[in-house]
Amino acid sequence: MDAKPTVFNVELPSFATDVVERSKEVPVILLFWTDQVPPAAETKRHLETLATQYQGKFALALCDVSQTPELAQQLRVQGLPSIRVVANGQIAHQLDGPQGESVLRQMIDELTMSGSERLKEGLERLIAFRDWDGALSLIRQALAEEPNNPGFRVELADLLARKGELDDARTALDSIAEDTPERDRPAARLEIAEAAAAIDGGRHSRRRPDTDLDALYETAISEAAEENYEAALEHCMTILRTDRKFREDIGRKTMITIMTAMGKGSELAQRYRRRMFAFMH
Repeated sequence: MDAKPTVFNVELPSFATDVVERSKEVPVILLFWTDQVPPAAETKRHLETLATQYQGKFALALCDVSQTPELAQQLRVQGLPSIRVVANGQIAHQLDGPQGESVLRQMIDELTMSGSERLKEGLERLIAFRDWDGALSLIRQALAEEPNNPGFRVELADLLARKGELDDARTALDSIAEDTPERDRPAARLEIAEAAAAIDGGRHSRRRPDTDLDALYETAISEAAEENYEAALEHCMTILRTDRKFREDIGRKTMITIMTAMGKGSELAQRYRRRMFAFMH
């Protein structure tokens, strides 16, 4: 059986099969356009390019209203270009008027994201504003839908530690299997937060000379707890360069803990990891 085309023309008689039924497999973007309206023709070109780039993650249904106006009349299209997004058999979104490629790409990204990708994007946005309550609400909603999802539990423990709810973070972390991917991230963050809470007079120690390695260590922990990672790592590097044996190599060990808390893919962590290994070897 031939694969269904990603881009195709649609008319009213074929709408139910080609668009409504197809939308139960992948989202369908239905574009009403005509060559006689240049912005509509340009939107068509953008969407055709994106359909190729997204490689079947959505289907593009084209209705040239100059040739087949019946479908546009049925859906009460008022102007061109006009877009209807059909998903799971229903019209889920509508855009009217000329649209730039960036707007179209954003719309398609939202359509084609998996649930975990959508959650990650939402969390990143809330975390960027340090909206811990909003982020916790989002992850708890996700857990209500998928209570056994280990990745969601990892994020819950991480957020609780970031908010400072350390007892709850420890409880959440203890509920996660040791071999769960990225469990080490909230574990490291919790270790830093607990160390910061245990430091007596940590803020005062920041005003002590840089040659005081105990003060440097306390400052590094305090900075890391506040997510001032570069400053924290720089203090640890100073400890490492000054006295490798200090408190059983605590400079190196703390660097590793901080870089683990920063998560995979952090360019800053990678840079300091290279510096640490270059010094050691």
